[in-house]
Amino acid sequence: MQVVRLTKFDYRLANRLDSDLQKLRCRVNYHALRFTDPIQEMGEKIVQRMRERSTYFIALHLRFEPDMLAFSGCYYGGGEKERRELGVIRKRWKTLHASNPEKERRHGRCPLTPEEVGLMLRALGYRKNVHIYVASGDIYGGAKTLAPLKALFPNLHTKETVTSKDELAPFSKYSSRMAALDFIVCDGSDAFVTNNNGNMAKILAGRRRYLGHKRTIRPNARRLYSLFLSRGNMSWDAFSSKVHMAQKGFMGEPKELRPGRGEFHENPSTCICENTDPKTPTKPNPRSEQGLSNGTEGRKAITEPTVANHTNEELGGSSAEEDDTSEEKEDDTSAEKEDGASEEKEEIVDPEVEDDALVRPDDPELEEVLSD
Repeated sequence: MQVVRLTKFDYRLANRLDSDLQKLRCRVNYHALRFTDPIQEMGEKIVQRMRERSTYFIALHLRFEPDMLAFSGCYYGGGEKERRELGVIRKRWKTLHASNPEKERRHGRCPLTPEEVGLMLRALGYRKNVHIYVASGDIYGGAKTLAPLKALFPNLHTKETVTSKDELAPFSKYSSRMAALDFIVCDGSDAFVTNNNGNMAKILAGRRRYLGHKRTIRPNARRLYSLFLSRGNMSWDAFSSKVHMAQKGFMGEPKELRPGRGEFHENPSTCICENTDPKTPTKPNPRSEQGLSNGTEGRKAITEPTVANHTNEELGGSSAEEDDTSEEKEDDTSAEKEDGASEEKEEIVDPEVEDDALVRPDDPELEEVLSD
C-alpha cells in the first residue's frame, strides 16, 4: 500500500459521483485521513484533560475573531472604532460587496455574540456548571467580549488553559496546527456547538453524524435574532420555549437533514446505510442520550436556567442559508404562526443530566478549511 502526502492541497472532488466512487470517498474521508502523530496525541491529551474536569463537556466553535466579523459585514455596537477596525480587515476581500449590517443580522448571516450563544445554551437547558471548551483564535474585544459568556458559564476552557506553554510550543506558531487541535477536541466532545457554518463546522458535523450522531448544535441565527431583540419583554420560560422551537432542525438529530440537502462533508448520506423500515428510527450515539428523561419536568426546571443534556424532540426544518431572503417578511409571519401552532401541538422535552454528570465563510484555502 502506498501513501501520498499532499501539502497545501485543497482541490475537492465533485459532490455528484458514481456510487462506487462515493463509497471510496467516504472511506477516505472518514477512515484514511489522519493528523500527524504529534497533533493527534496532543489533541487527545486535551480531550483527556477535559474529561478529568467533567465526564460530559461541550465544545464551542465560537468563531468571533476579527477576520470572521469583517468578512460577514456585521456590526456589534462598537461604534466608529469597530467600523474602522473591521473595515480595514474587510478590504482583504476585494470582491465583497458593500454590507448592510442590519439586513445581514435579520437574515441570520452574522455570528452570534458570545453572550447570545450563552443565552441560547441556557435556554436549551444547560446549567451554569457545565464545562465548555472554547475552540477559537483571538476573540474580537478580548476578555470584555467573553465576560458575558463566562458569567453564564464560568467553567470555560481553551487549549491554552488546559495545557502548558511548553506543550503548545510546537503548535502555537502555526494557525493550522492550532486549529487541528481544536478540531480533535470538538470531535471528541459530547456536544458540539458551532457559531458559523464554515468548512470546519461542516466537516465536524459530518463526522459526528457519520460516526454515531453525536449532538451537534447550529444556532438558527435568523429565528433567534428576533428573540434576542424581544427577550426583555418576555419571561424566561417563554424565551426558553421559543428558543426550543427556533432550534428545531438545528440540533443534529439523525433524521434532521432531508436526502439530497447539504454538502457531502456536512451531510454524508451516501456514506450511511439507510434503514428501509420507516418505523425504526435511527438511534443517536448513546453518550449523546446520557441523562435523558421523559416528560416536562426538565422544561419546568429552567425558570432558573439549568443544564440539561439536550432536547429530545423530533427535529426538522431548513437551514438559514436556504431561506429565501426576498420573502423575509412573509417568512417571518409564517414562522410566527408556525411557532404558535407548534406550541399547542408539541410538548417540549428538556431532559436533564445528573448534577455530577455535567453536560459533555467557506474559503478555498487549506488554512481556512481548518481555520478557527
